[in-house]
Amino acid sequence: MPASQIDRLRAIVSELLAARGDTAAFSETESLFLGGRLDSMAATHLIIALETEFNLEIGGPDFDVSALDSIAEMTDLLA
Repeated sequence: MPASQIDRLRAIVSELLAARGDTAAFSETESLFLGGRLDSMAATHLIIALETEFNLEIGGPDFDVSALDSIAEMTDLLA
C-alpha cells in the first residue's frame, strides 16, 4: 500500500479518535478496539469511511471487526 494511502488511513483513524476526545498518538500495531480507544459505533464509521475513501466494500454479515483493530491490520485488509 502506498505511503499516501497509509497516511490517509491514519488521518481517518485520528479523526475518529479526536471525535471521542482522544488525541494521543498511536502506533501502527496498537490495538484500537481491543484496547478500548474505539468502540462498535466507531467501527461503523470507520467501515463507511474506508469504503468511501478506498472505493471498496468490506462490511458484511460475516465481517470480523478485528480486521480493523490496528493500522497494520487495516493496511493488510486494504492491500
